[in-house]
Amino acid sequence: MAKDRAKERLTLYDTTLRDGAQTTGVDFSLDDKRQIAAMLDEIGIDYIEGGYPGANPLDTEFFAQRPNLRARFAAFGMTRRQGRSVENDPGVAALLDSSADAITFVAKSWDFQVRVALRSTEEDNLASVTQSVNAAVARGKEVAVDCEHFFDGFKANPDYALACARAAHAAGARWIVLCDTNGGTLPHEVERIVAEVVKQIPGDRVGVHCHDDTGQAVANSLAAVRAGARQIQGTLNGLGERCGNANLTTIIPTLLLKSEFSERFEIGVTQEKLTHLTRVSHALDELLNRAPNRHAPYVGASAFATKAGIHASAVLTDPRTYEHVTPDSVGNVRRVLVSDQAGRSNIAAELGRLGVVLDKDDPRLARLLDEVKEKEAQGYAYEGADASFFLLAKRVLGEAPHFFDIERYSVAVDRRFARNGGFEDQGAEAIVKINVDGESRISAAEGNGPVNALDLALRKDLGAYQRFIDDVRLVDYRVRVFQGGTDAVTRVLVECADGEGERWSTVGVSANVIDASFEALVDAINYKLLVSVEREKTDSKNLRDPLWGSF
Repeated sequence: MAKDRAKERLTLYDTTLRDGAQTTGVDFSLDDKRQIAAMLDEIGIDYIEGGYPGANPLDTEFFAQRPNLRARFAAFGMTRRQGRSVENDPGVAALLDSSADAITFVAKSWDFQVRVALRSTEEDNLASVTQSVNAAVARGKEVAVDCEHFFDGFKANPDYALACARAAHAAGARWIVLCDTNGGTLPHEVERIVAEVVKQIPGDRVGVHCHDDTGQAVANSLAAVRAGARQIQGTLNGLGERCGNANLTTIIPTLLLKSEFSERFEIGVTQEKLTHLTRVSHALDELLNRAPNRHAPYVGASAFATKAGIHASAVLTDPRTYEHVTPDSVGNVRRVLVSDQAGRSNIAAELGRLGVVLDKDDPRLARLLDEVKEKEAQGYAYEGADASFFLLAKRVLGEAPHFFDIERYSVAVDRRFARNGGFEDQGAEAIVKINVDGESRISAAEGNGPVNALDLALRKDLGAYQRFIDDVRLVDYRVRVFQGGTDAVTRVLVECADGEGERWSTVGVSANVIDASFEALVDAINYKLLVSVEREKTDSKNLRDPLWGSF
């Protein structure tokens, strides 16, 4: 207990809702912002930056109906403009009048930027910092100053960069945040420069804000902490303009699970909350309609995945052989991948994860391994398609129920051309004929493309099984072409989800991309039916069991 009390407090400031909104292809709705703020608050972030009130209608409305948060709610904006007083600057007024607990002013700290971007003088820029901070403090707001381009400014003119930081501190700013705005500073430079800053400004007043243009925003943030900074700014999943911001989804577990930091610092995220990190990371991607990064540290689907047979055998003997932390510590799971490099250990481990227990000496295991290698020689890849592997295993083991047969399908793409050479409209129509319990059924559907039309037609009428797939939707679709030119083989991976948030991936392979897509879609439906029917049988048995519920 005494050791814990001696730890220094390190604060986390999230700017997903503001800096993250500058990510290419990301546009938050008001409801998106509310949901993301709730997720950030849930895991224990100290400061949540909501946006720039007064700059756009969305952020203005968000602050007008501020969320109920444990975290401190921060507004972002500029210091007073050149040629205006604080009292006559509408941007500053919007910040002061907002519902925010804290205001983060952005201010230039590189003399080059002051002259070229602001077309101002160094003296006026310093006065702007002082006056803006004074005004916010007088209104009872906690203040941070993001010293924009600080590291570039320090390398060019250290005296002026430090003068900007000192002006913010002297005026009463709680946090002086050193920004690597262009993202080009290296970790050893960050550590050296921050060490110089904390000689003049107390480290518990210094923060860092890094961009990832050299792929080192996380390393730079940690370097700043080693040098004395005590606040880290970043975003969930590393969202941000250009190459993104420092990734809090990587920084948080590093601070909690790596002894260099966990023994010295405490943060608002607890070990228990850390187990929700993978779910929160994926929920953000789902909200943004993006496929999660499978290779993301800690939270990616491949973060604790082992492919080579000798590695898999070692992981199953002792996970520490190839894992630096336990997957459950961040809410992730261990996966031993099935591929043409797999051995029996891979196959047995993956079957066990999917709920199929086989002894490693079971002769069916060897047959399944041979089948996997033969399939992968044809172009299949099961390491990213666990549902297709599950179905393949069930078939080889003789445990796969039969739900329906495909008798035929067809799809047509329709494009209407205009007289000016463009096109007026496009669409696709699909017809699928299936046999369910001896009865043929024909379904037709229109979609915005051939795969969408086939997906809708396939799921339109499965007779007695329809209730199991009503909530299924296609959430990701990926195509890879390999082995040559126009006669190449195509591999399609699809990911589906249901109303309960369960996700599964399937694979199809063919020289015809539509045929490969259809194969993957059929596997996706069969997997959902298999899991749902088995679950219903289990639930029914439990209800009939007089001992059920007595423990």
